[in-house]
Amino acid sequence: MKYVIVIPDGCADEPIEALGGRTPLEAANVPAMDQLAQTGKLGLANNTPDHFPAGSEVANLCLLGYDPDRYFTGRAPLEAAAQSITLEQGDWAVRCNLVTIEDQTMIDFTADHVTTEEATELLDSLQAELQSNHAIESRLSFVPGVSYRNLLIYRGHESLEAPFSKDTRSTAPHDITDLPVGNDFPRGPGSDLLVRLMNRSAEVFANHRVNQKRIEAGKRPVTSVWLWGVGDAPELPSFESRHGVRGVMITAVDLLRGIAALVGWPRIEVEGATGYLDTDYAAKGRAAVEALKTYDLVCVHIEAPDEASHEGRHDAKIEALEQIDRHIVAPLAEALFAQGDYRILITPDHPTYCRTKKHTHAMVPWLISGTRIDPDSQTRYDEKAAESSGECFANGWELMDQLIESKT
Repeated sequence: MKYVIVIPDGCADEPIEALGGRTPLEAANVPAMDQLAQTGKLGLANNTPDHFPAGSEVANLCLLGYDPDRYFTGRAPLEAAAQSITLEQGDWAVRCNLVTIEDQTMIDFTADHVTTEEATELLDSLQAELQSNHAIESRLSFVPGVSYRNLLIYRGHESLEAPFSKDTRSTAPHDITDLPVGNDFPRGPGSDLLVRLMNRSAEVFANHRVNQKRIEAGKRPVTSVWLWGVGDAPELPSFESRHGVRGVMITAVDLLRGIAALVGWPRIEVEGATGYLDTDYAAKGRAAVEALKTYDLVCVHIEAPDEASHEGRHDAKIEALEQIDRHIVAPLAEALFAQGDYRILITPDHPTYCRTKKHTHAMVPWLISGTRIDPDSQTRYDEKAAESSGECFANGWELMDQLIESKT
């Protein structure tokens, strides 16, 4: 049995007036997904429990079958794993966005998609400002990632009480796009430290040469860091130990790379995969088809629909979905049909609404098709069809047991 999981990140949406009351998924031309819907079954799943943020970190853990109440410790530790950063007892990781804030409003949580080189230079300057003789600051390190997505690592010591705890709270910057930031600064244990670093970054970045060049080029400046997603080391059992299949991850996003590392999946890095709307969909599709020859399960994550939603662009979201269907789902389905027993799951992690430009707590539509899957009466893959099916997983992490066929 071969398995495929396709994750069009954030593709679920609400009806949009400009689309005649349809969602982008309803408006998109996705014949490969619709064909699988006709031979498979649809339903809804809740990957974002109300007591957690409606973010990709919780949603993707749920999607892959991990109960967040047992396994989720924070977003940043998942991304640390992507960079092979090991967190020991007493260590903490913090997600560090480079953002643009103007008049106390979150204008852009990507700082106009600052380049990795620019981000590295800015963070190096901020690191130099940390006090080497300060008990806590001396144990902090900024770790550049990709573009605006970076990390802050705290290395604990037995003689020091960690500044953070499970009660440290923060807000994802993409959830407050175009909104005032005043009520969303970190809070709880260690929040004074995080806010102090955020304020200091604003001072360091204000006249930095990176920003001067960006302004001259007509780009938004990086006004500060935004610190969030605090967590300590997670402990996840391997996917293979739970389900008996060997998986592999294809993604351009550190969060998914980190989850893959923690569940024991290797990663395939695809040239041209950007984690944005300009990603090379066809290259990801070819890599996934090739991976089927080696692995029991291939998981392909595509960030583009989520990015389009964060920009409020339903047209770009439709285009991304059609590219995913044409260049990823269609060739994978053809390869699966030709090789024998198979099952394929298509589902987003969470909804991201074009209207609000942010994630939300709501059910997402899923589609499972393949060997020994009894089809229902649905003929399309979209939110309305999934709701009509009547099948629903209130605990999204239980859906994985529907995909993976028991060997007993």
